[in-house]
Amino acid sequence: QVQLVESGGGLVQPGGSLRLSCAASGRIFSINAMGWYRQAPGKERELVAAITSGGSTNYADSVKGRFTISRDNAKNTVYLQMNSLKPEDTAVYYCNSNIDVGWGRPRGYWGQGTQVTVSS
Repeated sequence: QVQLVESGGGLVQPGGSLRLSCAASGRIFSINAMGWYRQAPGKERELVAAITSGGSTNYADSVKGRFTISRDNAKNTVYLQMNSLKPEDTAVYYCNSNIDVGWGRPRGYWGQGTQVTVSS
């Protein structure tokens, strides 16, 4: 049993900042890649940022230079620091982690999603 809990979403003005957190708990042997996705109304869910167990990162072009993904392996937590937010960043943000529970094959687990709204 694995659970991912997200926090940090909310309402912010354009140009503002938010920091999202996602903590994994449960029977975890190891966590491989972790990432953040988002889904805006009427649009497909898209990858925003990802980070490997070794710390290598990848970002969508739309957020590069504004968002930073990081992780704390000791806490099984991944973060997304979002700066210079724009209205087009408005979406539900979801955490995803590829987790090995010690048996079978590792697979992805999803958080419940947290709303980010950028509006004046």
